[in-house]
Amino acid sequence: MTVINEVATLAVEGEVAVLTLNSPPVNALSAPVRDGLALGVKQAMANTAVKAVVLICEGKTFIAGADISEFGKPPKGTSLFDALNAIEGASIPVVAAIHGTALGGGLEVALTCHYRVAVPSAKCGLPEVKLGLLPGAGGTQRLPRIVGVEKALEMVTSGEHVGAAACAEMGLVDALVDEGKLRDGAIAFARKIVAEKRPLKRVRDMNEKVEAARGKPEIFAAFRKANAKRFRGFQAPESNIKCIEAAVNLPFDEGLKAERKLFMELMTGTQSAAQRYVFFAERAVWKVPDVPEDTQTIPIAKVGVIGAGTMGGGIAMNFLNAGIPVTIVETKQDALDRGLATIRKNYENTAKRGRLTAADVEKRMGMLKGTLALEELADRDLVIEAVFENMDIKKEVFGKLDRIVKQGAILATNTSYLNVDEIASATKRPESVIGWHFFSPANVMQLLELVRGEKSSKPVIATSMQMARKIGKIAALVGVCPGFVGNRMLAQRQREAQKLILEGAMPWDVDRVLYDFGFPMGPFAMSDLAGLDIGWSKEKSSSSTMREILCEMDRRGQKTGAGFYDYDAERNAKPSPVVEKLILEFAAKKGVNRRTISDDEILERCVYPMINEGAKILEEGKAIRSSDIDIVWINGYGWPVYRGGPMFYGDTIGLDKVLAKMKQFEGQMGAEFAPSKLLEKLAGEGRRFQDLK
Repeated sequence: MTVINEVATLAVEGEVAVLTLNSPPVNALSAPVRDGLALGVKQAMANTAVKAVVLICEGKTFIAGADISEFGKPPKGTSLFDALNAIEGASIPVVAAIHGTALGGGLEVALTCHYRVAVPSAKCGLPEVKLGLLPGAGGTQRLPRIVGVEKALEMVTSGEHVGAAACAEMGLVDALVDEGKLRDGAIAFARKIVAEKRPLKRVRDMNEKVEAARGKPEIFAAFRKANAKRFRGFQAPESNIKCIEAAVNLPFDEGLKAERKLFMELMTGTQSAAQRYVFFAERAVWKVPDVPEDTQTIPIAKVGVIGAGTMGGGIAMNFLNAGIPVTIVETKQDALDRGLATIRKNYENTAKRGRLTAADVEKRMGMLKGTLALEELADRDLVIEAVFENMDIKKEVFGKLDRIVKQGAILATNTSYLNVDEIASATKRPESVIGWHFFSPANVMQLLELVRGEKSSKPVIATSMQMARKIGKIAALVGVCPGFVGNRMLAQRQREAQKLILEGAMPWDVDRVLYDFGFPMGPFAMSDLAGLDIGWSKEKSSSSTMREILCEMDRRGQKTGAGFYDYDAERNAKPSPVVEKLILEFAAKKGVNRRTISDDEILERCVYPMINEGAKILEEGKAIRSSDIDIVWINGYGWPVYRGGPMFYGDTIGLDKVLAKMKQFEGQMGAEFAPSKLLEKLAGEGRRFQDLK
């Protein structure tokens, strides 16, 4: 065996040379890996006894992509293009032996090999679109030549991983070899192609599938139309589509140039910078500085949920999906029956869509027990309270839990706003109490705000983070304050949205601006969807806000066919002349002189106070990192990922500009716009939220 460099070795077995890469953890395409590829193939060809090369990787995976840590740094070592050209231009066949994942640049390496074999558990994909990029080393030009244009379009714009069997079916993989016997299987395959004198299959020269699509622009038009909603606001999917069009309409080398140009445009743009930032932020959010990774955790084998309503039922489903038995408690039998029936119906609907089998449904329901007796939670390891958002009720529940539930169990509250420390004070074990703020629907939404009480113990925090991951959530650890991180910032936007419609805008103006910014819907459409009467009391209503006026008229949102908007039978919204008239009358009654309000002002007044509130949250230590705030907003509130979250967006605009606008608004509209000390400090120093350590 010959050592090529620190990550690559070459072993000759008869007429087959095995080039092995070993660069933990995922054999990313770092400079040493690229050097190893180019030098290894060159050395193999220099040996006249070698008739074929097998490229294989040690560890858990084949090359799983680019080395993202090199992005933005001066290039060093062999370029990826030179490494790929060395493989593709080899005078003897190179066989890629794939296990784990061949992703991004890893799949691009495999596509320059002349043949590909894989174990059944392997997956391939080009996920660059998820980082706001496109495959920049020939992936968009080679992939359609081997799998066809339609499949290539789906792969590059979704970034999804494709299983080995599907890869073999579409021609991306030439053969499947036995699990656990990749090396032997790949060598046997290489010997076979040598014995059969098979040709060097260079993907770049395979034009049949792209020529079949030439002169058929309707393929691309139909694909764009079918995916318009999914791609809205994102630049990378369209650039990926243009690259596949180039593969169809241009010679290979010209297509490569088009790919490179579009890649550089994305790479230097703000969208990819935002999406790469989010990639790292999603990893950083799990790190809690004062809770070491080796903190002792509490085994969670059984869970209790109090409340079988929409939220409680959704929470229970998360644990059932993870194979953890749940006992759900209600106060009345009809409410319990309704909750259990809803959970079953949700699972049956999922089964109808083919995502679960009937057996899966029964297995999950078999792990769920309903009861009216709180005492049945005595042996639970984790109990999550999901009752009405009322402090007295929650304290009463926790007082009972303190007497019933075994010592050492975690007692969690699903409050979205209330003081977790006050709730914990109802127990003799505040160290066991923590907030688990799920977002609705709890079985769908990814975010979980974990609210650390003043006395929440480190094992409770560590276990909560661990369980969040187990049930498929992304968890952000935040501190106790009204509304925590997400709702505290949302309150700023909601306040300004309500003021804007009195001062001169209409609800559909505000919604349009925020929708165009990238949100799934604006605040008024969202209110109509949720129901304007959430938290509204007919007895206490006094026509003091537009919401109260609408609720008093029974315009309570989509469910009544009217709210801020009018709705047809299919719940399609249209601006309401009734609401427009009501707003004008209400503004006149309040003595507001309406004026024309620009789209820029709508956006700045809705978003800049959120950024400022995020700065206050950081100042107060209620979030660990600015990127954690961004994770909350992307995963819980639909902030567009290509804008990186409110704090990243503030950095993108420039904190000096945010500060100047906040001061201007403060002068015009009052103290609600007073800039935070942290915003003033960072702007004055020319620094960003990202620079905070």
